[in-house]
Amino acid sequence: MLMKNDIRTLSLDELVAQFENLQEPKFRAKQVYEWLWAKSARSFDEMTNLSKGLRTKLSEQFIFQPVTENVIQKSKDGTVKLGMKLHDNRLVEGVMIPEDDRSTACVSSQVGCSLSCSFCATGFLKRERNLEAGEIYDQVVLLNKYALEHNSKPLTNIVYMGMGEPLLNYSNVMQSIRIITSPEGLNMAQKRITVSTSGIAKGIKRIADEGMKFNLALSLHAATDEKRDRIMDINLTNNLDLVIEALNYFHEKTGNKVTFEYILFDGFNDSQEDASNLIELYHRVPAFINIIEYNAVEGVPYKKAKGEKRDAFVRILRNKGVSVAVRRSRGKDIDAACGQLANKEGH
Repeated sequence: MLMKNDIRTLSLDELVAQFENLQEPKFRAKQVYEWLWAKSARSFDEMTNLSKGLRTKLSEQFIFQPVTENVIQKSKDGTVKLGMKLHDNRLVEGVMIPEDDRSTACVSSQVGCSLSCSFCATGFLKRERNLEAGEIYDQVVLLNKYALEHNSKPLTNIVYMGMGEPLLNYSNVMQSIRIITSPEGLNMAQKRITVSTSGIAKGIKRIADEGMKFNLALSLHAATDEKRDRIMDINLTNNLDLVIEALNYFHEKTGNKVTFEYILFDGFNDSQEDASNLIELYHRVPAFINIIEYNAVEGVPYKKAKGEKRDAFVRILRNKGVSVAVRRSRGKDIDAACGQLANKEGH
């Protein structure tokens, strides 16, 4: 039996070549490409400006493998967590975060995660596979529906901060961004997209070399190698010197500042000395710092820093001229906050 290709894995040039093989004109391939990525079609039947004969011919040659909704949870603060099923019945989660002036989609890049950060629920899941570019795109389309329904505005921002390490699924993540930002796709500006990495130095440099201009965030969480080694295994092969060098390279090529994401853990990285170490790191690369409240994960010993400790930490940074903000967690009651995505299916 002939295996059919997923039509959404083809580039426009590849699609044109396939249409030539089918003895169909080139402009038909462009029409199909528009249906796939600008109009988010999920079947050939939706492509109403194609003849029925061509739609039948396409369905004989190709398949669709769209992501479908599985479990929907809504937080008291309006955050929506969407459990989604892939064509092979694997599951991923994405989140729509509503705010007064924006709607943000947090999307996943892997089923599970390649890394094992000791404070993150996703890190306890094994990586089952990387997501295809179309599967990342589908998360955006599905979460946009909830942005319109629950926040009365389309998505304004996308953050690759869900399940998985984006730079260990490099090709598919970059292809998804090209589709999302392309005039033939969703036409979203690259400045509206943020990719968060645990610190894959080679991947950071590769982004810079490819001329991508989206925002880059580093999941830092400790400002010395000694402490970072204890909570993030990736630091053993990508230490802070290597990562800072790569971030400076990224800044030189793109002109974009980097965001340091720093979760405050009670009694681990919230002291005056920790603040001083963070200030020293901040001065090594043009950056902005987000202080993040820790969200409890079952079976993990870490706790969020006390409010007065957090305030004192932030005050030390600001007194030294550091650009810093405190990011409040959203969706904690449905395990939708930072570090909590673990495919619990609502249980």
